[in-house]
Amino acid sequence: MILRYTPADFTALWSSEHRYEVWLDVELAACDAMECAGLVPRGTAARIRAKNLVLDADRIEQIERTVKHDVIAFLTHVEELAGADARWLHRGMTSSDVLDTSFAILLRDATDGLLKRADALLTALAKRAREHKKTPMIGRSHGIFAEPITFGIVLAGHHAEIVRARERLAQAREHIAYGKIAGAVGTYAHVTPAIEASTLSALGLRPETVSTQVVPRDRHAELFCAMALCAAGIERLATNVRHWQRSEVNEAEEAFTVGQKGSSAMPHKRNPILSENLCGLARVVRAACIPALENVALWHERDISHSSVERMIAPDTTTTLAFMLERARGLVDGLVVYRERMKQNLDRAAELYFSEAVLLALVETGLPRQEAYVLVQRNAMRAWKGDGTFRDNLANDADVKLSREKLAELFDLDHALAWADTIVERALTAPG
Repeated sequence: MILRYTPADFTALWSSEHRYEVWLDVELAACDAMECAGLVPRGTAARIRAKNLVLDADRIEQIERTVKHDVIAFLTHVEELAGADARWLHRGMTSSDVLDTSFAILLRDATDGLLKRADALLTALAKRAREHKKTPMIGRSHGIFAEPITFGIVLAGHHAEIVRARERLAQAREHIAYGKIAGAVGTYAHVTPAIEASTLSALGLRPETVSTQVVPRDRHAELFCAMALCAAGIERLATNVRHWQRSEVNEAEEAFTVGQKGSSAMPHKRNPILSENLCGLARVVRAACIPALENVALWHERDISHSSVERMIAPDTTTTLAFMLERARGLVDGLVVYRERMKQNLDRAAELYFSEAVLLALVETGLPRQEAYVLVQRNAMRAWKGDGTFRDNLANDADVKLSREKLAELFDLDHALAWADTIVERALTAPG
C-alpha cells in the first residue's frame, strides 16, 4: 500500500491495529458460542469485553519476534491484558480459524468499499451519458473513421461495463464471506458445527462447506479476478480519454485545474495524466490474478504458501482499485467535451460513413451485394483521395441506379442516430 494511492478508509481497514481488533472479535464471538454450548464458563467473553482492551500492535510484533507465530503472539498479548479469563479463548481452535475468518471479514468490508465507489462512478457515467446522448461524433474501428455514433452512446457502453464489473464484485463478496471455526484439519474434534455456525452468524459470515484447515482459496481468487475485470473496464475508459485528448483529435480532455502545470519544460502542455495513471494502476490490479489463482492449489489440508502472498495482494489490490474507482469518477465528472470539435471530425469523414446505407439501397434495387460493394467502394475511394465528394461521385456514376433524391434520403445523420436515445436509456436502466 502506497500512501499516494490509498484512500483513508482503506488505510484504517488494512492497518495492523484493525487486523488485531478483528482477530479479537473472532475469538470473542467463538467464546460466546462456546459459553452457550457449556464448554466455557458463562460470562467469560463479557468480562473480557468489559476491560475494553487496547491492543498494542508493536507489542504483538515484539512477541512474534520470539515465538515466530503471529496468532500465538496475539493470544499472548491478550492474556497480558485480559488476565485469567483469556485462557478460555481459542479453545479447540486452530490459527486458521482466526486468520481465515478475520480475512473474510476484511475482504468483505473492503469489497463493500469498492461497491460504494463503483456506484459513484456509475452515477457519474449515467449523468454524462444522458447529457451527451444526442451529441454526434464519428465512431471508429481500428482507430479509423467508421460510422456516426453519439458521445452518450460511448459513455453508456462504459456504464454497462462497470455495471457488469460491479455485479462480479457483488457476487464475489457473497462468495468470500465464509469463515471457519472447525479446528485443525476442519474436523470439529474439539468444537462443533453448531458452535461454528453461531460464531460466524454473529460476525455476518457463513460456514465453509468443507474447510480442511483453511477456507479454500478459489473463493479469494474469484474476488481478485473480479477486481481485475473492474480495473480493465476503467482502463478501457481511460484509454479512450487519452485518445480523445490527443492534439489531432481534441474531442474531450481531462479537466485542467487552476494552478495545474503539464510539463516542467513546456508550459503549453495539458496532459491526460489521470487517464495514464489509471492505465498504469490497472496493471497492478491485474497482476494479482496469477498469484491468487496459484494460491488455490495448497498441499493436502493446508500449507502456508498462500499466506505471504495474501498479506501483500489483499491490501494492495483492494486499495488500488478503490483509488482507481475514485479517480475514474472524478475524471468522468470533470471531463471537458468539445462538441464542435466532434462535429469537425465528423465533417472530416466527408459523409463516407453513409457507405453502408448506400450499399443496402443498391442491394434493394436487385444488385448482388458484392457488385454493389465494389460500386460504393470505388466512389468512396475517389472521395477519400480528394477527387470529388462521395455524394456527387455516386450521383454521377452511371452504374449507381440511385436518384439524387434517394441519395439525400440516405445521407441523413438523424436517421443514422435515430436509436441513440434507446441505446443510452437501455444501458442506464438495464440490470446488467
